[in-house]
Amino acid sequence: MKGTHVSLSLYRCRITGLLVVAGALLGGAALIAAPAAAQERSIVMASTTSTEQSGLFGHLLPAFRKATGIDVKVVAVGTGQALDMGRRGDADVLFVHDKPAEEKLVADGFGIKRSDVMYNDFVLLGPKADPAGVKGSDIVAALRKLSESGSSFVSRGDKSGTHAAELRYWKEAGIDAPAGKMSGYKECGCGMGPALNIASSTNAYVLADRGTWLSFRNRGDLDILVQGDKRLFNQYGVMLVNPQKHPSVKKELGQQFINWLVSSEGQKAIADYKINGQQLFYPNANEPGA
Repeated sequence: MKGTHVSLSLYRCRITGLLVVAGALLGGAALIAAPAAAQERSIVMASTTSTEQSGLFGHLLPAFRKATGIDVKVVAVGTGQALDMGRRGDADVLFVHDKPAEEKLVADGFGIKRSDVMYNDFVLLGPKADPAGVKGSDIVAALRKLSESGSSFVSRGDKSGTHAAELRYWKEAGIDAPAGKMSGYKECGCGMGPALNIASSTNAYVLADRGTWLSFRNRGDLDILVQGDKRLFNQYGVMLVNPQKHPSVKKELGQQFINWLVSSEGQKAIADYKINGQQLFYPNANEPGA
């Protein structure tokens, strides 16, 4: 009987030990799972360099995180590249500014329900002395003069929304695909901030969105020379990448961000973003026909 008692004691000890080990393993798994679950409360948003470099996201995203607990990781590239990320499923949400290309993405089945969010406008910048004599409110007439003057022009050349708009204006001015046709036309293949830096350091002309220009500090001799043309209107839109094409898309979290962005709270946050008292973007998600 004594031997049996010892065997039972050893058995109980082994069972207890196994339970402790199992508990430790489960506890460790829980500790690993907790951060993983927390990490899942985030989305990837592909957006433009203009929204990033203007400082808008530094203002908007903390407010969204406070309201929902969701982190937004921004990949700031040209609109064309952002849309390509959507096609590949490398982002959950797209926030860009080339409406025809955005609508095509939705029509092709890679995006869901594009919504207007906000707008600002493009401006043509150049040396204050304006050697090409472009100053005014007609962007097409200004580009014609610029092409005839031989003055330097910096193009982003990156398939961004700004680059797409610029090429539309050149085409209206009678110059299709200006690269290689104009001696002063240089493509940098870069974002809005770097393009402005190049134009500032070389006294060149450049098309920019007003938001990035207002936040830009290294202006040198640059000034706004052409503004106010209705063709310079710059609309921004947002859409969810289609989870039916890419199951990895975080549909619920991405839709929460879109819903917040077009809500009265999100729209107010956009309107409240100012630099030196100047508003950079104007919300219009709820305007009919925006």
